[in-house]
Amino acid sequence: MPDPIYGDSMVAKFINNLMRRGKKGLSERIFYTSLEIVKQRTKKDGLDIFRKAVENVAPVVEVRSKRVGGATYQVPVEVRSDRRTALAHRWIIHYSKNRSGKTMADKLAAELIAAAGGDGGAVKKREETHRMADANKAFAHFR
Repeated sequence: MPDPIYGDSMVAKFINNLMRRGKKGLSERIFYTSLEIVKQRTKKDGLDIFRKAVENVAPVVEVRSKRVGGATYQVPVEVRSDRRTALAHRWIIHYSKNRSGKTMADKLAAELIAAAGGDGGAVKKREETHRMADANKAFAHFR
């Protein structure tokens, strides 16, 4: 089901990923407050910044372990679209928790702004994942 304010299912999934111990009201408050903070800091629509951040963080390829003979190879594979968004949400939440700031809403807003701008911890994680896949391109034939 889409979220009540924006009517967007991606926002609802993000809120559910943000939720801990069944406290959905708290996670909704954190998310909507962070979008307001984003709107104040950037003077742009918070939902557009959120979508841009998820798009910038979502990985295209990742490595999967494949056992061939006696050896284990890191084989690069394309990421399905639903897994792309799930990984992006997970990484944004993880790196916003590790940020310095007063409240979770402030941390999440800072990470969303950084990710939309192309930097921040979540974008670095994506680049690292792409680098790993690029380095193991030689094993792509095991796919």
